Amino acid sequence: MSHLLSPVFAAGFFESEPVRIAAAIGTLVAVVTALVGVFTVMRGQSFAGEAFGDLGTTGGSGALLVGVGPLGGFVAGNVIAAAAMEAVGIQRSRGRDLATGIVLGAGLGLAALFLYLYGSEHSTTGTTVSILFGSIFAVASSTIGPVIGLSAAVVLITVALYRPLLLSSINSEMAAARGIPVRLVGALYLLALALAAALAALTIGTILSTALLVGPAASALRLTRRPLTAVLTAGAIGIGAMWLGILLAYDSYSWPPAKQGWPVSFFVVTIVFLVYLLAGLPEARARRRGARPAPAGERSAPGLEG
Repeated sequence: MSHLLSPVFAAGFFESEPVRIAAAIGTLVAVVTALVGVFTVMRGQSFAGEAFGDLGTTGGSGALLVGVGPLGGFVAGNVIAAAAMEAVGIQRSRGRDLATGIVLGAGLGLAALFLYLYGSEHSTTGTTVSILFGSIFAVASSTIGPVIGLSAAVVLITVALYRPLLLSSINSEMAAARGIPVRLVGALYLLALALAAALAALTIGTILSTALLVGPAASALRLTRRPLTAVLTAGAIGIGAMWLGILLAYDSYSWPPAKQGWPVSFFVVTIVFLVYLLAGLPEARARRRGARPAPAGERSAPGLEG
């Protein structure tokens, strides 16, 4: 059996502890980002997801200065950024983008300062690359506990808010008319998004985390009209991309010319992008036939039925 599997699974793949840790953390993160990502796409807040990914650089670089793990920095940086966005104002779409842009600019400025201060006394090449592009094979087993805790927090927040969050994502005016505290719901969702982006940054880096946060969800919403089904579909896409990315990255250590291995983040982002393109084929066929499918957010509206 090992002889038959050797062309696919390099020697030692199933016995490797870093692979097992990466698969466990990657699975948790894929599930969490799928749950939050569907609402991110429906609410048109992909820019906020991108901003949290980039602002994770601020938290990660700040963590370097105080000597703590990157996950703590990602979480602290994103939570502070979420509070700042709420303080600036996120009631309307234009206000959300304005707040996101202002906080993003300030956060990246701090990231540059932190990296400069750290780089004045240390060699930052490997550390900086890990923050920006991820290094899931280097994640310690002690990180699994915090990842489980943060994942549970995101799931609890999103599940508790599911119905009001769904209605406010589709029509905030109708939600307000029904007595839903739209701003409170939006603020709690923003907290869940910040935590999910921090978890994504741990796996594939701050620069590429948006691909995992938005890509599977956008693909799923191209394939189904129901939000709950979209969450399950996005989760399957994210887990598949993560597992296949881990496998290819492990196998790449035997690939020429350098035989140094390719990053997991490259494979994950590439797979997610290809799935998104494939998910758009039914829409492309429909357009050629003269039909015009509704945008993802509008297509999600029937999900209020279940």
